[in-house]
Amino acid sequence: MITPSFIPGLELSQRFYCEAVRPLLDEAAPGVAHSAARLGSGSEVLGFDTARSADHEWGPRLQIFLCSQDVTRHGARITALLSERLPKAFRGYPTHFAPAGEGDIRVMRTTDGPVHHRVEVTDPGTWFTAQLGFDPRSDVTLPDWLATPTQLLAEVTAGAVFHDGLGQLAPIRANLDWYPHDLWLHLLACQWQRISQEEAFVGRCGEVGDELGSAVVAARLVRDLMRLCLLMERRYPPYSKWLGSAFARTAQAPTLTPVLTAALAATDWRTRESHLAGAYEAVAVAHNQLGLTDPVDPATRPYHSRPFQVLHAERFTAALRVSITNPTISSLPAMGTVDQFIDSTDVLSRPESTRASINGLLTS
Repeated sequence: MITPSFIPGLELSQRFYCEAVRPLLDEAAPGVAHSAARLGSGSEVLGFDTARSADHEWGPRLQIFLCSQDVTRHGARITALLSERLPKAFRGYPTHFAPAGEGDIRVMRTTDGPVHHRVEVTDPGTWFTAQLGFDPRSDVTLPDWLATPTQLLAEVTAGAVFHDGLGQLAPIRANLDWYPHDLWLHLLACQWQRISQEEAFVGRCGEVGDELGSAVVAARLVRDLMRLCLLMERRYPPYSKWLGSAFARTAQAPTLTPVLTAALAATDWRTRESHLAGAYEAVAVAHNQLGLTDPVDPATRPYHSRPFQVLHAERFTAALRVSITNPTISSLPAMGTVDQFIDSTDVLSRPESTRASINGLLTS
């Protein structure tokens, strides 16, 4: 098979819907309202796919959303018709997805028989609940926000909607577009708190001759600064594979990327600490430019009486917490979402109280 020229996945899926799926859908269920989109998992949804992505779970695929009653009435028939009548290939890419031998993972393969396609026919409530663990058509609760990884929120708010005949996808995605304002402040505060907890450890590890440990801490801090920049720009940080790609699209990336790269490349703790100090100050200045709090001095300083240069990032945590007006959010422990607290040093140092707080919140 000749390898076709690469088409970004969202563009491929949109063409596939308009040219191949929509005509069959109109034939199978004429007059039935539907929406069509490419959401959920997959590098193309976040706009990070390349030709490499075609090796699994990538290709002409999308979701068709019907109301729940119409899924019951027409869903199986639509799925079967697509299997029988879809072209075997579209724009050079097979529409048949064969098992790859690894769980449920499938890959594009040519076939002479019915097409095992990746056109999912479902209803919005079922699909979004399966993705997120809650139905975002109603109010998104505080436990919903805190318990949902940012990767999943990115997957359902990115991607593309090709048609919204149900009129539900736009309001659902608007509900999930970003955190409520006070919760955003809380999560920024928690991200600064994470930095505060470890910023002195780069020097402390190095001081006892543990350069490897110092480098590990520095890498954690680099990751947390990257996530902080994304949160500051109201972007959901994706998981590790795409974190650098997402960070590269932030306003801070041109300035911070060489500094953070130098911190990771450093072979001694003093050089490592110096580069991180420059990064702290740049992000601190960006915080002040947001105008979310009273200005906070962005300069680094010694860590108490110890010879380590830090930002004392807890100062930014405190400033943000003062700005929160919602009493429920202001009373939350400084642990944030599931992504933030899962390896927080607060969890490690106070596991019982931390877990009790989270469990109490999520079961309330």
